[in-house]
Amino acid sequence: MKKLLLFFLLITSIMFGQNKLDKLLDKWNKRNVPYMSVETLALPKTKAILLDAREEKEFEVSHLEDAIYVGYDNFKLKKTLKILPTDKNAKIVVYCSLGIRSETVADKLIKEGYTNVYNLYGGIFEWKNANFQVVDTLGNNTEKVHTFSKNWSKWLTKGEKVYE
Repeated sequence: MKKLLLFFLLITSIMFGQNKLDKLLDKWNKRNVPYMSVETLALPKTKAILLDAREEKEFEVSHLEDAIYVGYDNFKLKKTLKILPTDKNAKIVVYCSLGIRSETVADKLIKEGYTNVYNLYGGIFEWKNANFQVVDTLGNNTEKVHTFSKNWSKWLTKGEKVYE
């Protein structure tokens, strides 16, 4: 009975946390870019170009392995298009801290004709919360994640929070 109760509490807490994140993303996003879950991205068969739509100081603290920094405030569409394949069907996953800034960048790629573009649901925070690894600028595994601000840091539940 105790195991069943613990299982129920775990499932409820996961669903409740997801609902809170859904509400946050609904508040800020238009949902004009499909989401990809961190679990799907982590599958070995999911080969994708990863674009990091955070600011450089965030990227330098940590990022997903093999991610390409494209930024947000100073995002340059033409520069980004030069590094992307000419195949407009290439799978591209854009992420930021939670999936808000990345939607804007991903939408610009879709408007340029890319057909297989995704927004990483929950961003690097959700990635780290699911116990997936992030790397520093030297490619070494790290627990550090830049949380953008103290207000947004509540969404990162695992890893070491960095603000500056």
